[in-house]
Amino acid sequence: MDRTRLVTGMNRVAIVTSDLDRFIDFYTEVFELELAFEERRPGLCHAMLWVGPDCLVHAFQMADKAHVHGQPQGDGRGHLDHVALTVADAATFAELTRRLVDRGVSDGQITDVGAAHSVSFRDPDGMHGEIVFVVDRDLKLMHPPRPLATTAC
Repeated sequence: MDRTRLVTGMNRVAIVTSDLDRFIDFYTEVFELELAFEERRPGLCHAMLWVGPDCLVHAFQMADKAHVHGQPQGDGRGHLDHVALTVADAATFAELTRRLVDRGVSDGQITDVGAAHSVSFRDPDGMHGEIVFVVDRDLKLMHPPRPLATTAC
């Protein structure tokens, strides 16, 4: 059944960082996200970067917050486990993988889950992230994660 959805997408993900400038530099340089908004005043330094036409990453500088640094283990990451950024096509996926490896924040290993391919990275605060190339939007081909190299073509 095709019906109008009550929710049409993700508006923003709010993330804390220990260094707003470093955060902005990483996400604008590697992913070419566009800075949409920035405010710096006593007690509040934050910025929003466009991820897509209707979605933002909203970064708040809070250097003294207990969970400002990402946790390396999946079972210790807290309420927000990670952020996954969708890429438009295979060429963009390959280019962003190269950029992440060149910056030393990813090993470039491609994980295949059937419906998508992903590459993991660590942002400057240590938060786990992924870039994702969707190959089956209906998710009919989903299977447990495995390295792409062992997947038959």
